[in-house]
Amino acid sequence: MKYTEIKDKTAKELGEMLKEKKLLLFTLKQKLKTMQLTNVKELSQVKKDIARINTAINALK
Repeated sequence: MKYTEIKDKTAKELGEMLKEKKLLLFTLKQKLKTMQLTNVKELSQVKKDIARINTAINALK
């Protein structure tokens, strides 16, 4: 996901996306702890997506 894709969304949409990504991050961390995660790179990608969403939310204020 790129910042240009999310900068035009509303605050409500961004909040929902943020909630989804945080839930995904939680499940990926759980999979990592139980040795079920095959692609560790997913963790950093989701963290970056969360940061991008937070940046877009702060830009709306």
